[in-house]
Amino acid sequence: MIRGVGIYQKYFKNNSFMKIILFFSMITILTIISFSYLMFKFMSESAVDRQMDVQKSAMESVSNYIGGKYESVQRMMREVYRDSELASNTAYFMEHPYQDYVNYRLDRFFTDTGSTTDTVQYFRNQIEDDQDIVSLMLYSADMQQLYVYNSIKQFKIVSTNASRSFVPDAMYLEEGIDVTLPNIWIRKTIGMPDTPVYSVRVPMNNNQSLRNMGQLLVYFDTEKIHESLEKFEENLKGQIVVLSSDGDVMFDSAGIYYGSKYPYFNEINSVYDDGIVGQDLIVTKLTQSHGGFTVLSTVPEDELAKTYRGLRNTIITISSICILFAIIISSLFIGNFAKRTYGIVRITRKVRNGDLTVRIEDNKDDELGLISKSFNSVLDNLNLYIDKVYKAEIKQKQAELAALESRVNPHFLYNTLEVIRMRAVSQGANDVGEMIYSLSMLFKGYVQQKQNYTLRDELEACRLYLELFRIRYKDRLSYEINCDKVLESIPVMKMSLQPIIENYIIHGLRTERTDNVVFISIVRKDMGMVQARIEDNGRGISSERLSEITRNMSNPDTYSESFGLRSIHERLKLLYGNPYGIELHSEEGEGTTVIVSFPEQEEANIIV
Repeated sequence: MIRGVGIYQKYFKNNSFMKIILFFSMITILTIISFSYLMFKFMSESAVDRQMDVQKSAMESVSNYIGGKYESVQRMMREVYRDSELASNTAYFMEHPYQDYVNYRLDRFFTDTGSTTDTVQYFRNQIEDDQDIVSLMLYSADMQQLYVYNSIKQFKIVSTNASRSFVPDAMYLEEGIDVTLPNIWIRKTIGMPDTPVYSVRVPMNNNQSLRNMGQLLVYFDTEKIHESLEKFEENLKGQIVVLSSDGDVMFDSAGIYYGSKYPYFNEINSVYDDGIVGQDLIVTKLTQSHGGFTVLSTVPEDELAKTYRGLRNTIITISSICILFAIIISSLFIGNFAKRTYGIVRITRKVRNGDLTVRIEDNKDDELGLISKSFNSVLDNLNLYIDKVYKAEIKQKQAELAALESRVNPHFLYNTLEVIRMRAVSQGANDVGEMIYSLSMLFKGYVQQKQNYTLRDELEACRLYLELFRIRYKDRLSYEINCDKVLESIPVMKMSLQPIIENYIIHGLRTERTDNVVFISIVRKDMGMVQARIEDNGRGISSERLSEITRNMSNPDTYSESFGLRSIHERLKLLYGNPYGIELHSEEGEGTTVIVSFPEQEEANIIV
């Protein structure tokens, strides 16, 4: 942690370009990683969807194949029922001993229609028409006999007496199951080899009485199902499994579960179309409602991940290369930019130290090149100005200052005014002495430098100025100053009120009247604002002149005779902002009210 902070302090804290490179690199890395992740997710999902489409197509092919075999057995029985003579012969065949059936056929052949419709031959023909049939059996419930046809066209009759065989019980228990595994007792009874087959079972009813006569069982070769998967072999993943309604495996493309209960049968029943069972097996289910069988596609997640594993490695490689090139190229570009910027900074430091002869050597036409050319041009103009103007102005100011110092010495002026005042007092001119005293104190307040100039000082300057003219005009002028002691310590701008008093004396005072009066009141307003209200009963201002003065105060570039008011207004705006300044109200012949607004601040250094 400490080492990381040290690296940041050394390389990044005061280095904007390193921060830019770091920020750009982070943005680039995050962008490329995010884009790569989204692209990988989209492409991997597409690859999985394509694979699952292959799995579903394979399942549909198997389902269609077995469904076709189921439908072919159903068609056998429909053809029997549609042919009335065949249906009659089949009913007699199932309900009587075989020898009686033979005699029955001979009798009908010679005495009736001469028809050759033979039940035995009909089902033999069905085996010949379908090469996938391993064995076809007719079970007579009344006779408890199996009439068996095998794939080599052999026909035999097998007795299944209930006292000596489990076949009748098996036939009874498995009624209603359409597609399933062959019953082991039936296989043993007919002596069928232990080859993979599946059974399609259809009940046989008497066409006239609708009484159940027995069942038709057809065994199909399970290996033939592989033929329906041949076109999917290259792209097929996992296993294709066919289950009976009770969970027996009738077909397994991997040859693992055939003839046994499917281990995840209970979990399969809870899956609607697809899901995950067992040890991360992704299962897709297709149930055939007519045949009662279910086709499953089971693919391990690891095997499914192989479909996009190569894609993931490719995207990671390409993303890494893109990140590397983006960081290198941006670092080279920003590094070159930083080198040129540091060159500009180095030159500016030399100029700051007083070396005005240096120049930036950058002739490119981009932004930094324009800055360099502008900086060089500024230096050229500055040198020219220093040589031609600034040095001359310095000499002129020095000469004026020397002359001013030689002519005006505040202490000399104070002493001179005090001598004149004492002379006036000694001659009995006390009023002249008071005027000279007020003038001396007023002038001293103007030229004396104070770090904190307060409202008390400004009001004292106003009082001295008013006192000076009160003495001059005897009883024709009076004044009143009201200010809360708490507000007297507020720092204010020097000469923020006195010029307003002076403006009144020059333009507003009526010397022919004896009731001239000036009221000065200081009040605190809301939002930390203090207002000085200066009211007089002088000549007042016409509305046209008042509008002109107000307009000129808001436009500092306009020449105006009311320089005092405009100066106070501009300085207040400059120091404190828009809410502060001067408001002027007047009626011609009635007097004038000037409101000066400034903030209530604690002690601070005020520009005076």
